[in-house]
Amino acid sequence: MITRLLVANRGEIARRVIATCRALGVATVAVHSDADADAPFVAEADLAVRLPGNAPAETYLRIDLILDAARRTGADAVHPGYGFLAENAEFAAAVTDAGLTWVGPPAKAIAAMGDKVAAKALLADAGVPMLPTWTEPDEITDFPVLVKASAGGGGRGMRIVADPAALAEAVASARREAAAAFGDGTVFVERYVERGRHVEVQVFGDTHGAVVALGERDCSIQRRHQKIVEEAPAVLPDGVRQRLHEAAVAAARAVGYVGAGTVEFLLAPDGRFFFLEMNTRLQVEHPVTEAVTGLDLVRLQLLVAEGQPLPLAATPQPDGHAIEVRLCAEDPAHDHRPATGVLHRFAVPQVAGEFAPTRGLRLDSGVADGSTVGVHYDSMLAKLVAWAPTRAEATRLLAGALARAELHGVTTNRDLLVRVLRSPAFAAAEVDTGFLDRHPDVFAPLLPADELPLAALAAALASAAARRAAAPVLAGLPSGWRNVPSFPQFTRYAGPDGDEIEVRYRLDRTGALADHSVSSAVTLVQAAPDRVVLDVDGVRRAYAVHRVGSQVFVDGPDGAASLTELPRFPLPTAELAAGSLLAPLPGAVARVHVEVGQRVAAGDLLLTLEAMKLEHPVLAPADGVVAELPVPAGGQVDTGAVLAVVTTPEETAS
Repeated sequence: MITRLLVANRGEIARRVIATCRALGVATVAVHSDADADAPFVAEADLAVRLPGNAPAETYLRIDLILDAARRTGADAVHPGYGFLAENAEFAAAVTDAGLTWVGPPAKAIAAMGDKVAAKALLADAGVPMLPTWTEPDEITDFPVLVKASAGGGGRGMRIVADPAALAEAVASARREAAAAFGDGTVFVERYVERGRHVEVQVFGDTHGAVVALGERDCSIQRRHQKIVEEAPAVLPDGVRQRLHEAAVAAARAVGYVGAGTVEFLLAPDGRFFFLEMNTRLQVEHPVTEAVTGLDLVRLQLLVAEGQPLPLAATPQPDGHAIEVRLCAEDPAHDHRPATGVLHRFAVPQVAGEFAPTRGLRLDSGVADGSTVGVHYDSMLAKLVAWAPTRAEATRLLAGALARAELHGVTTNRDLLVRVLRSPAFAAAEVDTGFLDRHPDVFAPLLPADELPLAALAAALASAAARRAAAPVLAGLPSGWRNVPSFPQFTRYAGPDGDEIEVRYRLDRTGALADHSVSSAVTLVQAAPDRVVLDVDGVRRAYAVHRVGSQVFVDGPDGAASLTELPRFPLPTAELAAGSLLAPLPGAVARVHVEVGQRVAAGDLLLTLEAMKLEHPVLAPADGVVAELPVPAGGQVDTGAVLAVVTTPEETAS
């Protein structure tokens, strides 16, 4: 029996494992980097051990430090979570060699599936359908193709290539990204299937020879090859489900699989499917399977690791429908690049449960109010899962809760997720891996541009109410009131896209809104420091307002806005050199592709910035000459740092 389990991971998966252990009476140990010292998972574990540093290579990827933490705390088992060392055969072997229980598949199975090229050959012999695959780029004659990392997943190292001339750079870039993410830059190339769907099967094996498929999930909606929406069961053509399950079980049996695993397939429009890879771990999206089966997959992992037989012998029939979205720290104004900052408020309404099979809404979160989102780890903040008797009901429940969530301080992909869930194509289950490319309308913010002035007016009125509430004298008079009206009050904000918004308003002696700069007919119903109610063209609208320093977060009936109040008399700032290219987020310069004095054309790659495990290209904005490269390869930068200066002929002449 496992009595004390060390979780060799962080964030929401660490909290997820700890929650099940608590329910089973198993004590837990957390390991954490310096950046995670105050994270929720550390506080929830019974014991915690510091891994000095922040970068994964010096913390969560250090096998020796993790095993030492297990020894020092008396842990008798290790759960790897997902990511980091979860699919590292060396780690699995080291845990068992240390006399500890490994909550995962045998090291031999991990090694067999970890090399994706060898895995495809092995499973092809077992009768699992395969796509054409190449390991030598010069052998490829059939385009488009997909470049993939051999040693990992999560979309790292993936590149779609339609033009043969772009293949060499795609392979080189994929190798660099794979090496940074997994420590192995090996890549391979396979045929790319247009309008393919990503459908995966949850499998489970025990030490008594049983292997069972627990159902399938559709994970087709992806951004940068990373899943953002997953659902179970998948909406499949007749006859496909059983064949998928049989192929997945055959794959698991071929490697003597034990524990939780996922066999991923690409489903073509004609109903044929092809093996993609096998993830030898628990998946991020496992909660949707838990929701429709009622099974706690972490509990099953622990039982199997203890040598007990699986408590089921066949695939359970799904009950209802479940949909999961991955809420990530991203900047919608800048191509959804990973975002950083302090999460001042994280509140999702109607949540019925966390980290366990739940009817209704389930929230698995790695963050809480006050959490800092840095550059060292993945950008995912939380997973929100909705279960309902039907797919349509689950979709509506999930979209509504997301839209009403208060997410303050770090920009997220919330609006994108709501738009996807509310799109007619999703309602019709018309999904595939190219969904976002074909539906660019889902990238529009929830809050319409013409309603941003109303949100800004609500912010200004809430701030005025806060000032009057704190006033030591004449607190009953409205802000800015004069016996003889002259100029209105005004406040300037920087909007979500950086544009300036100026709000002008005037209150009469009763506190009513006597004048304002909004084009609609607006009447003030109520103004408090944290809530403003406006009557707009005869419709009452309530706005929740949360202020942190100069930042103001406004949540209204149609969407949310993040505003920054601008000073009335701004201080002069140093002027940047013309042609300066600034870092969009903190990170490290991974590679510099040009030299000072080199002529470049618009769109040329100047350098790559690495942050949150991804490469971000910095391109020349116009034809010109590289005048400055202030940061060398390997240099760390903060948001707004000058990465390069490119002067155009016009700027040189002036």
